[in-house]
Amino acid sequence: MPGTAPDPTQETTDSPAPAAGKPGRPGKAGAAKGAAGKPSSAMARLHKLGLRRDVDLVLHLPMRYEDETTLLPIAEAIRRAGLGLTAQVEGVVTSNEVTFRPRRQMVVKIADDSGELTLRFLNFYGNQAQQMAEGASLRVRGEVRGGFFGAEMVHPTVRAVAPGEALPDRLTPVYPSTAGIPQAYLRKAIGGALGRTPLPETLPQPVLQGPLAPLRLRPLPECLRLLHAPPQEVDEHALTERSHPAWQRIKFDELLAQQLSLKRSQAARRDKSAPPMPRRAGGLLGAFLDALPFRLTGAQQRVVEEIAADMGAPHPMHRLLQGDVGSGKTIVAALAACQAIDAGYQAALMAPTEILAEQHFRKLSAWLEPLGVTVVWLAGSLKARAKREAAARVESGEARLVIGTHALIQDSVKFARLGLSVVDEQHRFGVAQRLALRGKAEADAGEAAPAARAETVPHQLMMSATPIPRTLAMTYYADLDVSVIDELPPGRSPVVTRLVNDARRDEVIERVHHAAADGRQIYWVCPLIEESEALQLQTAVETYETLVAALPELKVGLVHGRLPPAEKAAVMGDFIANRLQVLVATTVIEVGVDVPNASLMVIEHAERFGLAQLHQLRGRVGRGSAESVCLLMYQAPLSPTAKERLATMRETTDGFEIARRDLQIRGPGEFLGARQSGEAMLRFADLETDAWLVDYAQEAAELMLAHYPEAVDAHLLRWLGGREHFLKA
Repeated sequence: MPGTAPDPTQETTDSPAPAAGKPGRPGKAGAAKGAAGKPSSAMARLHKLGLRRDVDLVLHLPMRYEDETTLLPIAEAIRRAGLGLTAQVEGVVTSNEVTFRPRRQMVVKIADDSGELTLRFLNFYGNQAQQMAEGASLRVRGEVRGGFFGAEMVHPTVRAVAPGEALPDRLTPVYPSTAGIPQAYLRKAIGGALGRTPLPETLPQPVLQGPLAPLRLRPLPECLRLLHAPPQEVDEHALTERSHPAWQRIKFDELLAQQLSLKRSQAARRDKSAPPMPRRAGGLLGAFLDALPFRLTGAQQRVVEEIAADMGAPHPMHRLLQGDVGSGKTIVAALAACQAIDAGYQAALMAPTEILAEQHFRKLSAWLEPLGVTVVWLAGSLKARAKREAAARVESGEARLVIGTHALIQDSVKFARLGLSVVDEQHRFGVAQRLALRGKAEADAGEAAPAARAETVPHQLMMSATPIPRTLAMTYYADLDVSVIDELPPGRSPVVTRLVNDARRDEVIERVHHAAADGRQIYWVCPLIEESEALQLQTAVETYETLVAALPELKVGLVHGRLPPAEKAAVMGDFIANRLQVLVATTVIEVGVDVPNASLMVIEHAERFGLAQLHQLRGRVGRGSAESVCLLMYQAPLSPTAKERLATMRETTDGFEIARRDLQIRGPGEFLGARQSGEAMLRFADLETDAWLVDYAQEAAELMLAHYPEAVDAHLLRWLGGREHFLKA
């Protein structure tokens, strides 16, 4: 691609091209501005794609390629009609007609020495008709199909050419784009950026020749030029599958940037101070352990020791506690809170839903209030007066443990001495929300100068019941210390999972009747609250009414997200107290609800749920000693993805195996909830196929951070620019 063209990111021809940046600091692609000082409309669209600097354009890589290097005679292209193959032909327009039956369309015929081909356009504009006027020489590319009046191409790619114009000698890149940015514009913009952007090597020679030697990485400029304009003889399959050595260099550099950013973030936290909270002999922690009616599992004891050691250090703990459904994460969080309270600090626990937060509140208050700890509940559903009173107890320091939802991070809530923040189901919160709770700590004015207060942060423990596969943890959580509870408490019965066609609904209702007659309780989960015309699914309200009519001798309750909080709490309280035998619910009961007597779960339209959600829901049963069953009701026919998900649920109850398969099906962005939270995603590396590169990236990152800080800065500037903060939470 030419590198001498004027800056194509400028919308006006009289705007100067941006100056090339210094090595490691590429010039900005967004220099062109209109009279009002704002970016032009074309520039605004480029910005929407995240293309603000020349180097951003250079790193905007093709998603596929078109082979425009060869021409077929029209007769040969027609012979291949119906095979689903793309062909490129060249001919002269012999007719151009706009017809109105059966709808408005433009029909163009082109011919060469071998035959004639029809081009059909259902949507077209006036300038297109002019481009394809009779006598024009056209080069068209598309799939030849058998039409009613013979072979034709529908909406092919069309380019006017001079007779005998040479064919390209390289594959044509097709870039990710957005409305208003045609491929031709992107190709020109990227070609210009390639020509004026210096790309000095950011990997030090000792690193390239040392730990990275087995990779035999090619120089980055060579790789980028090849990917943007591949020669005709290149292995096109290797390009599209992203297995070509040029792609390997790109993927490695991207993974390295991620590792450098996360590890630097981890080091920066260690430069901040946190209140050291060494574990005291006896005290609240000892009393709590003595009062427990059960022994901790070996896995729980191990992670408690890891957390206790972190909290005893003078820099902030930043630890992820992951464990399968029912593994006992709440008790570990309670012990961490006891350690903070013993040291004279407050602890806060934030959960994403009121049902989960309230479950934590009931459990932790029952454990700790008999030991003299004031536990306060703070949620958006509290009335104004109750909320003010709770906030006052938090600010005065009377509340030693505060449990709630997003209400904890409101400006009106101030802590006296917050030393530990616990975030449950952390992937459901955005980056800013997690940081907001951490930022609630303020040291006493008498203990620290204002400058020191700004750098003092609480210890942070994040919990997740969604086990994270190793490769994902190494990439997206490389800045965290990770503790894993990989053992379930004794006495938990395995949950038997069965798939049931929706046509057998009457049998399922009878199964519910028998379970209730045996003294057990039942969950019946539905995906929607009200009827949807788009998704004709069984709704919670309809199911509730059906079960009330079919099981008149049983007490059936209904809970969903639109119920008033007080009513929701009352229904949940009745179910927990066994005053209800059947609870019809939406996914508000997905996490946190702990009813050991519940041994049967029916999940309506299970094909509509994701694996992680199904696993969480199934975890609500099997929490007692009775044999538990989860019935996944589905409506045929099933899509291949739905079949795969349901088969996984039937085959295994291992959360880590389910997480591994879920990552394969959904990809890391959806798996982590990161597309909603704003966290940076990998654009090029695929954790399914490129996991082997992560170890190399980690080793190179550690070496560069220790010995080559300038190379680290250059690499991060190139790959992340101003987006590095996304990786720092």
